[in-house]
Amino acid sequence: MHVSISGSIDRAVDNAVAMGCTAFQIFTRNPRGWVAKPLAANDIASFKEKLAASRIDRFATVAHMPYLPNLSSPEDDPFARSLGSLIDEIKRCSKLGVPYIVAHLGSHKGAGDKKGIEKLVKAFTKAAEDTEDDVTILLENTAGQKNSVGSDFEQLGFIFEQLKPARRFGVCLDTCHAFASGYDMRTEKGASDTLDKFHKAVGFENLKILHLNDSKGEIGCNIDRHEHIGLGHIGEKGLARVIRTINSKKIPMILETPIDERRDDAGNLKKVKELA
Repeated sequence: MHVSISGSIDRAVDNAVAMGCTAFQIFTRNPRGWVAKPLAANDIASFKEKLAASRIDRFATVAHMPYLPNLSSPEDDPFARSLGSLIDEIKRCSKLGVPYIVAHLGSHKGAGDKKGIEKLVKAFTKAAEDTEDDVTILLENTAGQKNSVGSDFEQLGFIFEQLKPARRFGVCLDTCHAFASGYDMRTEKGASDTLDKFHKAVGFENLKILHLNDSKGEIGCNIDRHEHIGLGHIGEKGLARVIRTINSKKIPMILETPIDERRDDAGNLKKVKELA
C-alpha cells in the first residue's frame, strides 16, 4: 500500500507492517508543497531499524515525487524548481535507504511532445549526474491528460532509451493510467495483450514497481482517478491477470486505492490476495 508518514517517517513502516504489507510506498514529505523539512537523523535511523526488523524487503520500498514539480515544463523557473525538487527527493531516499523514486513525467503545457521530452530527458540526466547511484528513478506512465507525455508505451520506451546511465533508471507502470489512456485490460486477453505491448515497447526487465489501481473513468477517458480493486471499469478479470503476471515476475505491487465507506486499505489488500 501507499502508507502515511503522519507523526514521523518511521511510522510508515509500522503502518505497512500492521496491514501485513510485503511492499509499501511513501511520500518523504508533504506532497502538496514545495518546501520540505529536513529529515531528522533519529527518524532516519528509526526508519532503517524498523524496516530491517520487518519482513519487508528493502527493494519493495519506494517513494513518490510530490505533486507540484513539472519536469516537462517549457518555462525556465518552474523547470529549475522541479529539477531541484527531484534532486532533493533522490537525496532523501538515499538517506532512508529507499531504492526507488517514482516520478510523474509532467506536462509540456502546449509546447509539444518533442520539447516536453527534451526537457524531461535533461532533468532526469542532470538529476542522475548530481546524486549518488543508490537510488533508481522510475518513470511513471501518464493517463493521457492534455499536454502530458508518456501515456503511450512506445513514447515511454523512447524517453527511457535516451536516459543514461541506464542503470539509474527504471519504469513504474500504473494500471489505472494505462486504462485511462486507452489500453484495454477488462478481460484476461485484454490484460495480457496490454502487458505484451508494454514488454515490446519498454521491457519487463525495466519494470521495477507496478501501481495496481482500478479506474473510476471509462477506457480512454484520460482522467487519472483511482478506484477500489475490482469496483472500477477495469474490473476483477483483467486485474487478476495483471496480478498473476506481475507476481510471476517478482515485481512489487503498490496499491494507491481510495478509502471510503465501501472499502479501506485492508479491504483492497484482501481483494488483491483473493484475485492472486
